[in-house]
Amino acid sequence: MKVLIVLTSHDELGNTGQKTGFWIEEFAAPYYALADAGAEVTIASPKGGQPPIDPKSALPDFQTPATQRFNADQALQNKLAHTAKLNEVAADDYDAVFYPGGHGPLWDLANDPVSVALIETFYKQNKPVAFVCHAPGVLNKVKAPNGEPLVKGKEVTGFSNTEEDAVQLTKVVPFLVEDELKKNGGIYSKEKDWHSYAIRDGLLITGQNPASSEEVARILLETLA
Repeated sequence: MKVLIVLTSHDELGNTGQKTGFWIEEFAAPYYALADAGAEVTIASPKGGQPPIDPKSALPDFQTPATQRFNADQALQNKLAHTAKLNEVAADDYDAVFYPGGHGPLWDLANDPVSVALIETFYKQNKPVAFVCHAPGVLNKVKAPNGEPLVKGKEVTGFSNTEEDAVQLTKVVPFLVEDELKKNGGIYSKEKDWHSYAIRDGLLITGQNPASSEEVARILLETLA
């Protein structure tokens, strides 16, 4: 079982002067869930090398067993520092792909033709594609084999408008994940803010927020079983 994890390379939070990147919990929890289940995990990002970590995700309030394990895991931190370049990986070599969130993907991966083509190829090859929190936003230009938006007519979730409002970034992000999924014809649903919620519709697996990251990985493992 080989799984590709795709992380953002974008570190600027709009024009705020603050930094962003990927959210540690949304990477660490799925990574360990997959690796502990015996999956061989490869990490890639658009620029390769060390992807930016959202500094907020390292704050004490956002620590979980998975982030604490990551903080003490020198081997994984070293692996993370040497991610493959996204244009050098191929769907043919993997059984599934997983996209963690953080705000970074809304700027780079959502508009990256390499990422778009990669997701489309996984889907055409009948392999599961999984996204959590802001990562469902990277589907905004992804098409199904019939040329329609991949999310059209499918049950999906992702970071909600109310959650974006709660972190006061509604006016900063290039688009709202919930709005974009609906605009592309997705059947969007959500749980209460910050509660775990994940949905599978065929090969497409989406999770609402950081609390959903482990659940998305669990559904992905079930799908691969």
